[in-house]
Amino acid sequence: MNFKFQFRFVSISTGLLAALIAVSGCHRGAEGPIGAECLTDTKLVDSSGKPFQLSTLKGKPVVVDFIYTSCPGPCLMETAKLANVATRLGADLGAKASIVSITVDPEHDGPAQLREYAQKQGADEKGWYFLTGSPAEIDTALAGFKLARQREPDGSVAHLVDMVLVGPDGREVKEYNGEAVNPKTIVKDVQDVLGDEKAS
Repeated sequence: MNFKFQFRFVSISTGLLAALIAVSGCHRGAEGPIGAECLTDTKLVDSSGKPFQLSTLKGKPVVVDFIYTSCPGPCLMETAKLANVATRLGADLGAKASIVSITVDPEHDGPAQLREYAQKQGADEKGWYFLTGSPAEIDTALAGFKLARQREPDGSVAHLVDMVLVGPDGREVKEYNGEAVNPKTIVKDVQDVLGDEKAS
């Protein structure tokens, strides 16, 4: 089975371009995080059906990835890696840091589907949020990360293998290739952000 992946997909449709202009996605320069905030006020929904805004997570480092529940493999791998991150963070997850998984298939992933996926993958942890919304809301949320959804000609969902570490100020600290990154690297980076926060 052939999988198509996209890492920082930049060819964005006209509709999404407008969202990008409105949201001005986060980006990082040589001297550290610059640009607009990643964590928008877009109204999403969590796996329990409650309204959720990414902006409410400001104040803590957040690790974000992009999945869909019918994904035949890559998303499961990313979720397994983040489950490892969650285990390594221990009590800090929820208290000092968060993980967010945003569906890129909101047409099929409602709260119930995300809840079942999280439970099956051992990812129903405190401080780990699985989010969905209307297609337009998801598009706007992704635009905050300078990402866009895409479907293949056969109608299947194109994979986004990006993972992003967002700092307490809501700006990007690091981005990772979800296929290649080691969970230990993500944990170290989160701990470094927490250490910097204590020192400031």
